[in-house]
Amino acid sequence: MDFERVLTLVSGFFDGIERPYGVIGALGLAARGIARTTFDVDIVAEAEVQDELIAFLEARGFTTEHQSSGYSNHIHDDSELGRLDVMYVRGETAQRIFQGITDHAGPGGLRIPVPRAEHLAAMKVFAIKNNPRRALQDLEDIGRILDLPGVDREEIEGYFTRHGLEDLLDRLE
Repeated sequence: MDFERVLTLVSGFFDGIERPYGVIGALGLAARGIARTTFDVDIVAEAEVQDELIAFLEARGFTTEHQSSGYSNHIHDDSELGRLDVMYVRGETAQRIFQGITDHAGPGGLRIPVPRAEHLAAMKVFAIKNNPRRALQDLEDIGRILDLPGVDREEIEGYFTRHGLEDLLDRLE
């Protein structure tokens, strides 16, 4: 997969409509210094752009495999474009995520917008709540996020509490 090509395509869309987005998942972690193998691109976007983004991707040959109010998954026959997964946020959550985004070096030196480390952890906690089978990998990622300098551990622990997953905190020790 050509991550730089996919991210250039995505950033062109968001620049064109003058709306924010963020790179999350393994590429977001990598931009924050946490290396993990990945075979897709994950982004977060405002829920209001969902229909327009999906139409944009489909016009460029992506097939939408799944669409709900909170997520969409897209795959391209060209393996260089591969898979793109989108998480959609709204309201106060969107405001907080997009206010905390900073640019980081991405694939090929491309500058990519990445949410705060705490928000990357929050999305992983939410993913575990929705799909407990993700717990093993996502808890490992959260543990590595907690090891980053300056990360607010209490904020991340609060996300576990908010989603009723306090029992998983012990597995992070």
